[in-house]
Amino acid sequence: MPVSPKSLILPPLVALLSAPVAALAQAPASAATQQAPSAGPAITVTSVKRAEIVQSVVVSGSMIAREEVLVAPEVDGFVITELLAEEGDHVAAGQVLARLSRTTLDVQRAQNEAQSAKAEAAIDQAKAQIVEAEANLVQANNAFDRTKALRDSGNASLETFDLRSAAARAAQARLNSAKQALAMAQADLTLSQAQGRDIAVRLARTEIKAPKAGIVSRRSAKLGAMATMAAAEPLFRIIADGAIELEADVAEVELPNLKLGQAVAVTPAGADKPLAGQIRLISPEVDKASRLGRLRVSLTGNPPVAVGSFARGVIETGRKTALVLPLSAITYARGGAMVQAVKDGRVTTRKVVLGLVGGGRAEIVSGLAEGESVVARAGTFVRDGDAITPVTAD
Repeated sequence: MPVSPKSLILPPLVALLSAPVAALAQAPASAATQQAPSAGPAITVTSVKRAEIVQSVVVSGSMIAREEVLVAPEVDGFVITELLAEEGDHVAAGQVLARLSRTTLDVQRAQNEAQSAKAEAAIDQAKAQIVEAEANLVQANNAFDRTKALRDSGNASLETFDLRSAAARAAQARLNSAKQALAMAQADLTLSQAQGRDIAVRLARTEIKAPKAGIVSRRSAKLGAMATMAAAEPLFRIIADGAIELEADVAEVELPNLKLGQAVAVTPAGADKPLAGQIRLISPEVDKASRLGRLRVSLTGNPPVAVGSFARGVIETGRKTALVLPLSAITYARGGAMVQAVKDGRVTTRKVVLGLVGGGRAEIVSGLAEGESVVARAGTFVRDGDAITPVTAD
């Protein structure tokens, strides 16, 4: 079968034309494979921003009375007959809270009044005896003087002179005795009056009164119970002036940042919103075991808060607008605070200086500029010099 000249020329021509096309098709793919760098892991990054940061100290403790007044009986051996105050009552200074039995003291007072009357009568009698003794003494002295003159002239016997002299001395003795009787009667009256005042004081103490105005926080007094001064529990406990405050523990490292008068937001257990207060007292002592200090926070306006309830206080110690980063982006090494800055897909560890810390953020004083990116969770997956694919945090 004859072969056409065209069929002999076409296959080599097709092969020559197709070879350059295949080479051109493979060349770009190979070049792309050689030039594309290997992509690093996707890591969330965040940027340095300028915002307001508030640094605060959180303390916790219990609500207590600023000053608790203990009301106990001042007399022993008397039964409680009447209770006039209950827990939660507002009482004024001097208000009667309870009354004790006073029957025995009433009897003693009546006896004392009788003794006083007897002493007064004895005084009157002694005064009358003194008047009589003085008159007798004057009469006896006059008689003795006349007898003495007569004896000097020889008209009176020695016996008569002795009788008149003895009578004068006896009159003087009776006067002295009357005066001593008066002194004894006056002493008896003074003693009786002192006993009367003691009975009056004890009678007054049968009324248990509030030494200071405030709120009755606890009443242990019971009707029919014997009131004794040696009892372990007082009859009443009073919150003086109704003032309640927070007694809280605070870490010793925070104590240098706290000052008297600083504002405190106090939130008692179960409260919807905090109460305004301020630091009233900072204890100069730190517990050696727990390393905790103690402070007292007074509440503005004496709001009604249950004594003994738990409460939390937030004390603002600093506020400013500055460059900030989340605390998760900061690690700590021997050299200080560090961050993992990201630039052109590479991680670089940098040292930074921190300022205020609060609300899960920290102030960046130096080491970073505004807008720079850092690893959001530093020190977890990457190291200095690693290549990453940055993913911006929301």
